Amino acid sequence: MNVFLEATSPQPSPERRGSAFPFQGKAGDEVKSRVNILDLVSLSIADAHVFFKNLKLSDQEKEISVPVVKEIEARLQFMLDVGLDYLQLSRKANTLSGGEAQRIRLASQLGSRLVGALYVLDEPTIGLHQRDNDRLIRTLQNLRDLGNTILIVEHDEDTIYASDYIVDIGPKAGVHGGKIIVSGYLDDLLTAKKNTNNSRTLGYLRSELKIPVPEKRRKAKGVLRIGGGKIFNINNLNVEIPLGVMTSITGVSGSGKSSLMYEIIYKNLQARLERKYRTAEIFNCTSFSGTEYLSRAILIDQSPIGRTPRSNIVTYTGAFTHIRDLFATTEEARLRGWKANRFSFNVKGGRCEACEGNGEIAVEMHFLPTVYVTCDVCNGKRFDKETLTVKYKKKNIYEVLHMTVENGLTFFKDIPAISDRLQTLVDVGLGYLELGQSATTLSGGEAQRVKISSELYRPHLEKTIYLLDEPTVGLHYDDVQKLLEVLNKLVSKGNTVVLIEHNLDIVKSSDYIIDVGPEGGVRGGNLVAKGTPEEVANNPKSYTGKYLKKVLKK
Repeated sequence: MNVFLEATSPQPSPERRGSAFPFQGKAGDEVKSRVNILDLVSLSIADAHVFFKNLKLSDQEKEISVPVVKEIEARLQFMLDVGLDYLQLSRKANTLSGGEAQRIRLASQLGSRLVGALYVLDEPTIGLHQRDNDRLIRTLQNLRDLGNTILIVEHDEDTIYASDYIVDIGPKAGVHGGKIIVSGYLDDLLTAKKNTNNSRTLGYLRSELKIPVPEKRRKAKGVLRIGGGKIFNINNLNVEIPLGVMTSITGVSGSGKSSLMYEIIYKNLQARLERKYRTAEIFNCTSFSGTEYLSRAILIDQSPIGRTPRSNIVTYTGAFTHIRDLFATTEEARLRGWKANRFSFNVKGGRCEACEGNGEIAVEMHFLPTVYVTCDVCNGKRFDKETLTVKYKKKNIYEVLHMTVENGLTFFKDIPAISDRLQTLVDVGLGYLELGQSATTLSGGEAQRVKISSELYRPHLEKTIYLLDEPTVGLHYDDVQKLLEVLNKLVSKGNTVVLIEHNLDIVKSSDYIIDVGPEGGVRGGNLVAKGTPEEVANNPKSYTGKYLKKVLKK
């Protein structure tokens, strides 16, 4: 049996044409549309909202369905309010970004219209353009006005300014943090005559501290040309990416930034620069040229640097190899005939075999997530007792791995092969991490910065193009400043940096901007603006330009 719904609607506006929107006809005409359940779930949230607004029902049908349609409209409106208009109703949950999933959960809470509830959100603005931030902030304020309490962990400046009360924790990260630096009502803190607690966050909010706009923009040393780009919502995109400079790809959420970066730029660079993937095929565009100016392409995304507890930052950067070699040269190790592999928790010999060097034992729970408990043989130390008797400068291998990167830098200052690698971790703001900290405990932003640090250590860097996906996720103003210094250092060595970014401090510091959109989903995928930050700020069609203009004037 075929079941259809009917709706009436005026002709869709030009930006809706070519989407899954089912209405057709002459402008201004009211036409009937009949869709089945498959057609309906193929609509975007925005189109589905319009469809139900114009749903045509008989008097008998209205008696039954009005309450249902009202609830559907309300839920769709909540998702529109948090900036998810571009998502299809049938979009699989496992394809959503963390920010999108969090906003969908938020929309479901909005629908319940609870009063007297406490909502705790962890960086809900991740992956959001400033235009979408404004929507999210209004939604949170509506929740507050209903009589709820909103507690947010956040770095976004607009969200902080929209808050009533702030608690600043620090003063720095890791072992240097954990203290309440300042707390109070934001208006009082901003108008106070003096920042008595020397809060770095408050310093930036009061404009006492600033990330400056570069005095001049660097000139391109070549151009990467893309013609006829077509993938997902990108249709016939022609764009040039300058080489030897830092370029930001901007646009509202769902506008096609990731599709451009991953599916067009990176795939074609792989096909031309990496022997493993080399092919004459052109991916997702009609032409791709300019790679003669490049020697390699490095994608630095937020995927984990390792998927097991045995993976850590010193194994990823290569410093652990030299640390193990150092322990193998100690007098006690040489007397026992132990080699460097004795001090590895990845091979048998010196590791604790009860936990196989993990320090933890996985306990499978029926119908519940796996639980990890500390190994009762080694007490989480990962090595056997004999291995732990060998010491370098009065510290065994376990104690060394529990040092912070900063302490390790001092401890190994006379060993350049180790200290130089650790210095790059400090340079990207990760000095607070432990040397042996498991890769599975790192955030996406921390993992990305570990990858950047390993690239900084590589010798003879030149003609490399680095592709980064929102490297500012989870970063404070001070961390953004450090990241900018690192990115500029890469460019100064003759390399190219291209990054997807929403953080306006990074965008304003870029040499060139490629703004895609203008909207998300089917109404995105077009080149809206290009040029220097000043040129994009003066483009009236660009949402990015609108917000960038305010930042450049500060």
